[in-house]
Amino acid sequence: MKHFAGRTVLSLFCLILSISTVLAQENPEKDTTAIVIATFGTTVPSALPGILHIRDRMQKRFPGTEIRLAFTSNMIRKIWHKRQHDETFKKANPTLPQDIYSIKGPLAAIADLQDEGFATILVQPGHISLGEEYLDLVSYIDGLNSIHTIKAKNQPFLRLVVSRPALGTMGPKHPYVDDINEVAKALAADVQKAKEAGAALLYMGHGNDTFPSSGAYLQLVDVMNTLYPETKTYLTTVEGFPNLDIIMKQMKRDKVTTVLLKPFMDVAGDHAHNDMAGSGPESMKSILTKNGFQVSTVMVGLGEQDGFADVFVDHLAQTATDYGITLK
Repeated sequence: MKHFAGRTVLSLFCLILSISTVLAQENPEKDTTAIVIATFGTTVPSALPGILHIRDRMQKRFPGTEIRLAFTSNMIRKIWHKRQHDETFKKANPTLPQDIYSIKGPLAAIADLQDEGFATILVQPGHISLGEEYLDLVSYIDGLNSIHTIKAKNQPFLRLVVSRPALGTMGPKHPYVDDINEVAKALAADVQKAKEAGAALLYMGHGNDTFPSSGAYLQLVDVMNTLYPETKTYLTTVEGFPNLDIIMKQMKRDKVTTVLLKPFMDVAGDHAHNDMAGSGPESMKSILTKNGFQVSTVMVGLGEQDGFADVFVDHLAQTATDYGITLK
């Protein structure tokens, strides 16, 4: 009788184990790791590929990981939210991803993921340099990581980490000079295009009047002129240093007469259409032309280029490794 009871219990255990295995196969445990790409954003529909391509490259590298976009600009998010109800705009732009209309800031995107059960979240900035926007994003993440609940099980995150901008950040872990070299190598096609046009390559970065973030720009230009000595590269900014007057003096000193002008931003958005290539007298193209330069413009954001988009993907992969996080 005891042997029969033992066999019955064993059979029942095996049946339960078999059912559990089938259920586990049908309902695998949810991956609780997610990625947030936090970029400034753009209101120009034709510029969105500079952001969406970064997401596409990241999704290609990590197809099994949830990825969300976030725009750090309050103004840009508000414009897209209003467009949700603008049927004329939506009809004129039928291919825009629906999630752009309801785009959220990084705090809200992180909160949504946490509410959905994602415990490990990596934030990849889409910013170019260590400047105001990037440091504000880091401050947000530091603030969330300062939360300490009474019970450990109620902590909102297992790990919440932020990666680094394209041109790197401070510290010995990932020397910024390595990131600058990676970016310079990713821009080889731009140099080739300028060379074919018999022109110097002139980038327009954003810059900042209140933050000394131009050092990385200047070092990048030095690296590019070392890597590609046959074509001169320059970089000016919309705000801060170096402004266009300074760069024009350098180009005249170097006897440059023809210029290929291109945005040094993820997107060819409002700044590219107006400050860089606009028809008004204050645009860079107009000022350069007035000063005797022959100018052609390239309305393509850096994020649309595989090599540059992959800089962000590489940074994220390295950050995941640093924290022992597995991305699928």
